[in-house]
Amino acid sequence: MNRLADATSPYLLQHADNPVDWWPWGPEAFAEAERRGVPVLLSVGYAACHWCHVMAHESFEDEALAAYANEHFVAVKVDREERPDVDAVYMEAVQAATGQGGWPMTVFLTPDKDPFYFGTYFPPEPRHGMPGFRQVLEGVAAAWRERRDEVGEVAARIRADLAERASVYDAGAGVVGPPGEADLHQALVALSRSFDQRRGGFGGAPKFPPSMVIEFLLRHHAGTGSEAALQMAERTCEAMARGGIYDQLGGGFARYSVDADWVVPHFEKMLYDNALLLRVYLHLWRATGGELARRIALETADFLLRELRTAEGGFASALDADSLDEESGKSAEGAYYVWEPGQLVDVLGPADAALAARLFSVTAAGTFEHGTSVLQLLADPDDVPQYERLRARLLEARSRRPAPARDDKVVAAWNGLAIAALAETGALLERPDLVEAAEGAADLLLAVHLTADGRLLRTSRDGRAGGNAGVLEDYADTAEGFLALYAVTGEAEWLDLAGGLLDTVLAHFTDEASGALYDTADDAEELIRRPQDPTDNATPSGWTAAAGALLTYAAYTGSARHRSAAERALGVVGALSGRAPRFIGWGLAVAEALADGPREVAVVGPAADPATAALHRTALLGTAPGAVVAVGEPGSTEVPLLADRPLVAGRPAAYVCRHFTCDAPTADARVLAASLGAREE
Repeated sequence: MNRLADATSPYLLQHADNPVDWWPWGPEAFAEAERRGVPVLLSVGYAACHWCHVMAHESFEDEALAAYANEHFVAVKVDREERPDVDAVYMEAVQAATGQGGWPMTVFLTPDKDPFYFGTYFPPEPRHGMPGFRQVLEGVAAAWRERRDEVGEVAARIRADLAERASVYDAGAGVVGPPGEADLHQALVALSRSFDQRRGGFGGAPKFPPSMVIEFLLRHHAGTGSEAALQMAERTCEAMARGGIYDQLGGGFARYSVDADWVVPHFEKMLYDNALLLRVYLHLWRATGGELARRIALETADFLLRELRTAEGGFASALDADSLDEESGKSAEGAYYVWEPGQLVDVLGPADAALAARLFSVTAAGTFEHGTSVLQLLADPDDVPQYERLRARLLEARSRRPAPARDDKVVAAWNGLAIAALAETGALLERPDLVEAAEGAADLLLAVHLTADGRLLRTSRDGRAGGNAGVLEDYADTAEGFLALYAVTGEAEWLDLAGGLLDTVLAHFTDEASGALYDTADDAEELIRRPQDPTDNATPSGWTAAAGALLTYAAYTGSARHRSAAERALGVVGALSGRAPRFIGWGLAVAEALADGPREVAVVGPAADPATAALHRTALLGTAPGAVVAVGEPGSTEVPLLADRPLVAGRPAAYVCRHFTCDAPTADARVLAASLGAREE
């Protein structure tokens, strides 16, 4: 029976025709395991996961292995991007038991959902010290059959251990106040110790784009003038932009670099990385005016619209790392992106191919596998028009290669990140089409993901909502996107919608006693523990993303309730800032905003008056950490920050405030720029 055929997850659909009799996660699967008296084989992955594809081909498509699994287990397949709560709970158990984690994640559970045996990728036969998957299945089945009491004791101990871990953050939240000036400086010092001065980034290989940390560094520089903070941000951004982790032809970033020099990426391209990095490069340009940062921001925005935008106006989750290698006839990682010198000659001819090889570091030896090279741009071209022609010709030729598959499900949180980035980029770099794209994605979330009772659904595909409830990051990042849209458009509806989402965060995700936040709502499906984590992963933690959105909303509305919730949530950041700043970057960035106020900018004037537009643009160009910007007609009362803000001598005016206490208003954009740290254009 094909139980995955109606899934909205492309990852589940990839497995719909496996001989393994997969069940989706749900009570029916565990009831079936109870009825049959067998354990559950839980397999968790995602559509763009290279090793997930490998294990699928090696094991899940094997008829004999599938028959054994079907006889002895109830097999459950989960897309970690649809159910991050399930993934988080069992990944914590895997890491605690094995000291490592990754995907595909393979966990064996009792019918009560308690884990008792763990792993990640298993080869079909024993290899490199790893048991073969058939061996694992046989061993677990034998243990279940012959030592059931022992299995039950192990499962009970693991559940108890996870329950103890769950209470750590809850008990400590709210005890420590938000990070102060000394804490933020201590975080900067700790980051400088792990900073790679020569190659940018932090630590060694593999290197992941440190988007949230860079946002903190830029805000810290704006708030304190720290040149060290700016230097770390600039060096890292330039190294990534010139390396192979950045797609030098089509724009956009890969997931991470397998080496310390940013040369060879793991080629999957994720929406969340590109949304976060788009905003980082935009903010770097805002701070420095650097042309490289501006170019990367625009190219990344264009990549999002060209390759990830869906027919419904949302943004797809990812592009696979693998695609068909036409020479071998097999799927291979990076095949779409890498080049040999001879391929350059085929497209460009000998003379231009030689130029392109030098420009993009394509060599006979190669930088990747089988003599292929990942394109880099280690220096700016001397002849920019020539570079642009070469790049366009190579991009057109590459477009004729078999393309990587696209995971076209729409995730609310990641679309919220994209909405914020595109709205700001469109406004600051004068690309109204990007603002329109942000509005289109926001409209899709309202039409498909937001339910009648104000709750969010996490995913959709082809305009059809999935059945999984939104988690904390969905509410926080969608609110962040709506708040950015309000700042750019002045349409108060977006502020109101953000407020509704944040009220849900306070009502259903926040522990009233401690101020701690949970990743799932209080009325969500009960797992073996309620997941909770203030640290960043590939995206900002839901906890600190919520703190940021709550703080911004409070700055617009004067709501003491929302500000207090943000301050309480930031207590955990103070506890972690000196010990683990690389993993609390977004919380540190929010703390910088709190330390600065944040500043509240109210621009009042007729919408059609160019002076209003000039003040609004200047306010958006300000680098004051986390500053909020409101724009509206004189006499506006819809948004509290705009209330009682008259024109100045009949001219459009800007008010710069903290906690609704304002400096003297100004009608001069240059004065406003100076007060907000905005560069003069």
